[in-house]
Amino acid sequence: MEVAIVKYNAGNIYSVDYALKRLGITPVVTADTEVLQKADKVIFPGVGEAGTTMEHLREHHLDRLIRDLKQPVLGICLGMQLMCRYSEEGNVECLHIFDTDVKRFLPVRQEDKVPHIGWNTLTDVKEGLFTPALEGRFVYFVHSYYVPLNEFTAATTDYVQPFSASLHKDNFYATQFHPEKSGTVGEAILTNFLNL
Repeated sequence: MEVAIVKYNAGNIYSVDYALKRLGITPVVTADTEVLQKADKVIFPGVGEAGTTMEHLREHHLDRLIRDLKQPVLGICLGMQLMCRYSEEGNVECLHIFDTDVKRFLPVRQEDKVPHIGWNTLTDVKEGLFTPALEGRFVYFVHSYYVPLNEFTAATTDYVQPFSASLHKDNFYATQFHPEKSGTVGEAILTNFLNL
């Protein structure tokens, strides 16, 4: 199986690469249009800032490429947020794959720290990336922006308020959390993606 990781100006690419190697998959890290189009699975990870990242994707024509992919695609963290319509981070138009916006966390209580860093549970998990056994399991988050619950929500987490821990539409899957940093639960989710 050919798995490609989209190479662009965002961190975290190599921890995803390492997580896949632990599962016996050696991915190719590339920005090559042809390689990305031919891959069986594509992973669009990311740690960074939405505005400058979208600028980079447009400049290198990766925005249209990602939108047009037909095979299963997994967006992770910033990757998930960039798949949405618009982000408050940098006030930027994004890829419009998921018809929903990305909002900044506004703390309500003193204990609501932003960024949200740490382990939280998954609830209301849907088929695709998840099995019923993953309901209530812990995964690892690092983010200051979130996607509200919407028609594409595939799993929910509650921090400040309930938000989308995962999204799914057609061949596009996404997680706000980092499966590559979420231990055996994250490995199970990556395996589910590879088995789609």
